[in-house]
Amino acid sequence: MTITEQHIHDTLNAYLGRHPEDKNSLSGLFQVLDEAGGHIVGRREFRGHVTAGALLLRPDCRVLLVEHKALGKWLFPGGHLEDEDSTLMLAALRELAEETGIHPDLVTPVGPVPLHIDVHPIAANPAKDEPDHQHFDFRFLFRTTADVSALQAEEVLDYSWRFADTITAEPLRTRLLAAPAH
Repeated sequence: MTITEQHIHDTLNAYLGRHPEDKNSLSGLFQVLDEAGGHIVGRREFRGHVTAGALLLRPDCRVLLVEHKALGKWLFPGGHLEDEDSTLMLAALRELAEETGIHPDLVTPVGPVPLHIDVHPIAANPAKDEPDHQHFDFRFLFRTTADVSALQAEEVLDYSWRFADTITAEPLRTRLLAAPAH
């Protein structure tokens, strides 16, 4: 079942209920959602589209990052939505499993509301016939004691567990550090 426009609105409203201070930084998301409606879940919506990310935290306060092959950057596991995804949180969990081999049974979601929604630009990719666009990344917090078992070679070069206090992006850093211990 494809993620619906209503699910995105509901998740966004729940997020803003916890983090009303983020409303202005999400103005681009609101605009594209108003203009594109349900098409915002499709990767061919080039005004911008929704993606799902996993913030995977271990008991020692380390968070998982993967080195993304195409972008050449260290990022949190995540990616585009698929037709079979029914919720944004489950899409983040699927992406985590695909990119790292960590089985969903070894991961505990902290809750159904994203810890952070990040809006970031994606450069044009002529090989994929994609112009510059934005990703609206709904990032969900998960906990685990597991380690990476298999990297998705097509998309991921390496992985690293980094202490949450080394994350420099705010307000994500503060929220990771304030996350419940279990």
